[in-house]
Amino acid sequence: MKNLKNIGFTLLMMLSLASCKQENKEVTVEETKKGVVSEADLAKMQTASFTIEGMTCAMGCAKTIENKLAAQDGVGQAVVDFDTKIATVKFDAEKQSLESLTKTIEGVAGGDSYKVTESKKM
Repeated sequence: MKNLKNIGFTLLMMLSLASCKQENKEVTVEETKKGVVSEADLAKMQTASFTIEGMTCAMGCAKTIENKLAAQDGVGQAVVDFDTKIATVKFDAEKQSLESLTKTIEGVAGGDSYKVTESKKM
């Protein structure tokens, strides 16, 4: 029985460490199924930042929010930095707004986990 507890504890520790390793990688439309955004199109897009509370790890929380933002119509690029708790998004203002992007962030994981405490256009 003691060995079973040790094995269970070891597996739990390995799982928790593997799920929270840090990786800062920009997610662009090219990595989603929407298509390709050119550098010229990205340059024309507006940029906004969002301060997000409630994230507990880089690979689970931050990566999920990043992927949800990048998958939105009109979003050319999304980067979520777990350490600073800031999401930076390049978007087409004709298709998205600060309010719609905030709703996307706060709606991830059923809407109970994340809260945007500040948003601003840059």
